[in-house]
Amino acid sequence: MSHQALIRGEVCFRAGDGMLVPIPDGPVSIDVADDSVTLGWEDEPGNAMSAAITRDEYDRYVREGKIRVAGE
Repeated sequence: MSHQALIRGEVCFRAGDGMLVPIPDGPVSIDVADDSVTLGWEDEPGNAMSAAITRDEYDRYVREGKIRVAGE
């Protein structure tokens, strides 16, 4: 089930084996699994983007206030 959240601060994901790519500040949808979290956002109107991060990374970003889950 998707939840809504806001990115506020530096939240990054790794594109394959490449470099870290930042997720822009703003609204995202999140889908939480046992070991990973998928984030979805639009980088411009009509251009959907998504990325998966580990559950540990997600928990750290939430603790640091960089991902703010709606209703929490």
